[in-house]
Amino acid sequence: MITPKWLNTKCQPIGIIDVIAFLSKTIFNKKTFNSDFDIGGPDILTYKEMLLEFGRSRNLKRTIITVPIMSPKLSSYWLYYVTSTSYKLAVALVKSMKIEVVCRDNKINELLDIKPLSYNESLSRAFTKIKNNEIVSSWKDAYASSGIDSHISDFIQIPTYGCFRDQRKSTFDSSEKCIDRIWEIGGETGWYYGDWLWKLRGFFDKIAGGVGLRRGRTNPNQIDVGDALDFWRVLYANKNEGRLLLFAEMKLPGEAWLEFKIQNNSLIQTATFRPLGLMGRIYWYLVLPFHGAIFNGMLKKLTNNN
Repeated sequence: MITPKWLNTKCQPIGIIDVIAFLSKTIFNKKTFNSDFDIGGPDILTYKEMLLEFGRSRNLKRTIITVPIMSPKLSSYWLYYVTSTSYKLAVALVKSMKIEVVCRDNKINELLDIKPLSYNESLSRAFTKIKNNEIVSSWKDAYASSGIDSHISDFIQIPTYGCFRDQRKSTFDSSEKCIDRIWEIGGETGWYYGDWLWKLRGFFDKIAGGVGLRRGRTNPNQIDVGDALDFWRVLYANKNEGRLLLFAEMKLPGEAWLEFKIQNNSLIQTATFRPLGLMGRIYWYLVLPFHGAIFNGMLKKLTNNN
């Protein structure tokens, strides 16, 4: 790996479980009033050492060479294209890596009687959580990763005026099977039909600076409001009601919604697009032929009773 020189910057990584413990024990604790504290794990490591240790924990042999010529902008683009992070977050991470982040003291550890996990212990816990599908949330779910300045609540009501709609309906024998398939959509499962087209759309979105498909989904079976689902954001998810509403966070000349709704032994699948100017209208008619194949194929797979 060819990396910038600031991979030699020191930091003091801490596990999320320890951060939560510090925050929880601080609440209403008079010993912590009117004071500020630094929290960190027991290990002081460079970013290079953290990467190498991560590799060893995954049985990966890696060699890291640091060079002084990589600019912050180039490093940010590299991080953006090879990981699931957004470009905005990649820039912030690269900038922060120039600054040493080491605790001034660890007095809060004794004050709250907390012994933080080591970096290796935190890694082990993280991989166990991933293996058991116990991830509650992820930084890639952060709404800031969408690059949208509005609030998520601004899109919960699907507009009708000035919008294009593609609505399809199909009956099924088992609502339970249909809902389970809906709740498994995206991520490693894919979109049931024309996955290569979804991946192609994700690739072009990534090239344009969008989120692409790299975020996947946090949990393979569970969907919660606010989750990132590939290049969608979950606005509404009620499994008992049989309704899932997604908002597009891909680069578009407009705004898009995708809704799945169970009603009277049928699945109603609705794609709504509110164009922004002439380019938005041109875009809709350009992708309309693909919608016919993709959305129809997806609906058939979701309602297939086999």
